[in-house]
Amino acid sequence: MSGVWVFNKNGVMRLVENPYNQSAGDSSESSSSGGSQQQRMRRKILVHLPTSEVVSSYGSLERILKGLGWERYYYGDNADHLLQFHKKTSIDLISLPRDFSKFNSIHMYDIVVKNPNVFHVRDM
Repeated sequence: MSGVWVFNKNGVMRLVENPYNQSAGDSSESSSSGGSQQQRMRRKILVHLPTSEVVSSYGSLERILKGLGWERYYYGDNADHLLQFHKKTSIDLISLPRDFSKFNSIHMYDIVVKNPNVFHVRDM
């Protein structure tokens, strides 16, 4: 994962990823050949490790999170544009955009950090 942390206008920090980041093994090859941007761009996927299931919708993610003790959190000012999950045994809160097409690697890594050894983010 590479990129730059920037502050939004509302003071929230976010990671602006470099979608053209190359691993050390193929950097010389792509720089000399000038490969297309689509070839160099890497999408991330969230994988549930115990089942090797790729999380492809909020329905599947919610099912997995409920099995891990997470509950939907419906309170707050952001209830109309965020899906939120909390665990009664911790202070953690997972906040996701309601639109799954806006679900990105930042949200994936948040889930990974709050559920160690259960999820993994991989390049597609």
